[in-house]
Amino acid sequence: MSIETQLSDIIQVAVDQQASDIYWLPTATAYQILVQTAGELQTIMTIETAVAQQLINHIKYRSNMAISDHRRPQLGAMSVVIAEEALNMRISAVGDFLGRESLVVRLLYQSRSAALQYLIPAQRTQLESLMTQTGLILFSGPMGAGKTSTMYDLVRQIDRPQVVMTIEDPVEIYEPKFLQLQVNAAAQMTYGELLKVGLRHHPEVFIIGEIRDAETAQIAVQAALSGHLVLSTIHARGVYGILPRLRQLGIDAETLQQALAAASYQRLLPLAGGGQAAYFDIVTAHEPLQSANNSQMMTSEWGEQLEIQRALGRISAETVARFKGN
Repeated sequence: MSIETQLSDIIQVAVDQQASDIYWLPTATAYQILVQTAGELQTIMTIETAVAQQLINHIKYRSNMAISDHRRPQLGAMSVVIAEEALNMRISAVGDFLGRESLVVRLLYQSRSAALQYLIPAQRTQLESLMTQTGLILFSGPMGAGKTSTMYDLVRQIDRPQVVMTIEDPVEIYEPKFLQLQVNAAAQMTYGELLKVGLRHHPEVFIIGEIRDAETAQIAVQAALSGHLVLSTIHARGVYGILPRLRQLGIDAETLQQALAAASYQRLLPLAGGGQAAYFDIVTAHEPLQSANNSQMMTSEWGEQLEIQRALGRISAETVARFKGN
């Protein structure tokens, strides 16, 4: 079997499982290849070190990375076609202290948002209703939870004409109807700089890939206050962790109250019948955006709805136990 065929087979397994990432990780005597699906890692095969290195070198060659360098961190990108679907991939490679190279492939599905399932359709309806107003709507959740897919899905269904601008690092979903900008720090195209330029284009809707620093937070809030609909992601352990995170980034409580339209925490849950569905914990500006108990990250509805979905046979008791604490 050729290296190209072997790589295609591995990617196909990952795609079949709707994985977000593929890992090549060295062990003492071989390499493990793992996929991450809905935040859970699963080993799909173990291969000889020599074969793994051939695969890694092949990926690095196609991603314009230095094949001879097995120690320094490297980043690259490549595209493949799997089952007639275009698939973009972001590559990260680095060697450990023994010189053994590991590699991670992030899979960027061009059609993933179109296939996004919602565990509770009423939650999508609630999020859709927020698209008729202005303000800041934030999505939190772990990597691979479908946050970007959700934002694209919601903005695509807006039925009025509008200019939509996205600022991402990198652009994960190609949408020809949107003006899509990609962060490039080396070219001084940071989130903050692109947001400043973007405001001069007067879009009605902004999708910001991530609020990760004080400058981006400030500009995103100002855009929301000046009459834009702004959707973005932010790192937080739960829906009640979003407000403290914004305060850490320098946004005062009064400004937040004016700008923030809704906050959401999201996970992808495995369904009892196969596949995955997005599940949300949503708090709107009309509700308390912080719990009375500072250690509480989720609303009471998060656990209650999980139990209801288990009773309906849509998810298993194991899934409830795994995700109830978020």
